[in-house]
Amino acid sequence: MSNNEQIAAVGLDVGGTKISAGVVLWPSGEVRFRQSASTRPERGGEAVLSSALALAAASREQAIAQGWKVTGVGLGVAELVDAEGNVTSGQTIRWQGLPVRLRLSAIAPAAVESDVRAGALAESMFGAARGCESFVYVTVGTGISSCLVQRGRVFAGHRGNALVMASSPLSTICTHCGATLHPVLEDFASGPAIAARYKLLRPTAAACVRAEDVFRAAEYDAGAAGVLRSAGESLGVSVAFLVNVLDPELVVVGGGLGLAGGLYWRAFESSAREHIWSKDTRDLPILPAALGVDAGLVGAAAVVFQKAGAA
Repeated sequence: MSNNEQIAAVGLDVGGTKISAGVVLWPSGEVRFRQSASTRPERGGEAVLSSALALAAASREQAIAQGWKVTGVGLGVAELVDAEGNVTSGQTIRWQGLPVRLRLSAIAPAAVESDVRAGALAESMFGAARGCESFVYVTVGTGISSCLVQRGRVFAGHRGNALVMASSPLSTICTHCGATLHPVLEDFASGPAIAARYKLLRPTAAACVRAEDVFRAAEYDAGAAGVLRSAGESLGVSVAFLVNVLDPELVVVGGGLGLAGGLYWRAFESSAREHIWSKDTRDLPILPAALGVDAGLVGAAAVVFQKAGAA
């Protein structure tokens, strides 16, 4: 295939910390011309959108300079997104009510999707679940979300909200003291939660402790190891619940924590298998995302490829 025949799409992955951009090639899924900028969501939604638009425009120009055919620009964002590509939540990126897809369309035909569904589509097209009939994708980092993929199509639900895996409380009664508890998985097993729990355990720890620091401390600090183990075990319970309900062919786990490996992963996988009810299902593959940190960026472009009929 010559350069003039090369099909490409611009992918944008907008998270709470960083906006990643790049040109993704079809059909290889290769990422070219990577760029990034700090999100700094405290600036407000319009400022974050301006940064994303600038990266998208620059990426498109780089692709055109190579003589590639740019089919569109895709954007994945860490918020709820409906079937029309409207951002419907503002937990981190305040884009509710902003015409994000319309503004992107001034650069190229545009698609907006939630980051977890974009990542799931990327793993389906190019990654660990390529050729898979059905799988559950779970992303674990600043937040925890999930997505079902069947025959290469992500399931978004009626309103686009079928991804909120770990944000709602599970009300229960403590069997020891009778207190009513409202545990929230994301407040216990996500990256910020792990850091916060460790700081409560070790008040003299530096104020800027991050989950990565807890992973390092776990090599010599039994308390840090306990935080990671309990977080992984809790994640495993929730993933097992998804498996019990959906009966997928396999599970793919991405995100910064999902790819961290070590004690957290071992505790998670062991717990998940322990809580999967059917013996026939208990040994299903549980795999780390093959695309790593690129899953969101590649997935945003994959949404464009799928809409354009390339996939």
